[in-house]
Amino acid sequence: MSEQIVYLEGKYVPMSEARIPVLDHGVLYGDGVFEGIRAYNGRVFRLDDHIKRFFEAAKAIRLTLPLSYDEIIEVVLETCRQNNISDGYIRLVCTRGADALGLYPEPNNHPPRLFCIAGQVALYTDEAYQRGLKVITSSLRRNKATIVDPQIKSLNYLNNILASIEARRANADEALLLNEEGLVTECTGDNVFFVKNEVVYTPPVWLGTLDGITRKVVFELCQNLSIEIKDQPFTRYNLLNSDEAFLTGTAAEIIALTELDGQKIGDGKAGEVTMRLLEAFREYVKDEKNGAKI
Repeated sequence: MSEQIVYLEGKYVPMSEARIPVLDHGVLYGDGVFEGIRAYNGRVFRLDDHIKRFFEAAKAIRLTLPLSYDEIIEVVLETCRQNNISDGYIRLVCTRGADALGLYPEPNNHPPRLFCIAGQVALYTDEAYQRGLKVITSSLRRNKATIVDPQIKSLNYLNNILASIEARRANADEALLLNEEGLVTECTGDNVFFVKNEVVYTPPVWLGTLDGITRKVVFELCQNLSIEIKDQPFTRYNLLNSDEAFLTGTAAEIIALTELDGQKIGDGKAGEVTMRLLEAFREYVKDEKNGAKI
């Protein structure tokens, strides 16, 4: 098997040669932004949406990306081509660069460092989509927007990582993060939805959640399927007493949440609305207009 090729600072190099200095601000301080992107059937799914969010996150942390919008799109596509990716996962990252120990990134130090990785994606099994996921409520609380806004996909992901560790120690698949007021925000890597009386609910992004690309697609799918959907605050109580619930994300797509803190949600299986949306999503990604050709 040929070695994976990575884009790094203007070059496409073998993974073994893709090196970042230990003084890079991304390494020292988690100072940078990233995107996780999927490719389906030779097209990169909703690439424009991902790159737009990438630029918005960079602006929010005062990071000037080293390439233009169109140039970064081409980097993503070419990285897929270099690795013969038709269906897979792409990780696009830009660090502050800086190359110094101090907190303040001196303007004359190394410019921002962009890299892109494209490879295969680890998928849930078909059985997992039927069974659904076991989720615990994390003892941690979601970062406040007044600290580091969760809408920024920054390299500082410690809040999510610690909650993910907590979930694995409890033999759960995911962890639910509440904010300081006890309102549901999201899981460590997925947006949260529940269904009650045939209406779909999800938290608004201002509560402390990422404006997920798959989350946006679910709003489109609900409209297409004449399913009412609302983004409004709710608590763990509402989620626990819902008819069904599901999570969405680039890797997970749409997957049922069937157990919360050891208690079944609904009948403890993937619900009808969840499966309708998953089926519609898998048809949606096949539509050529929803992806950029590799």
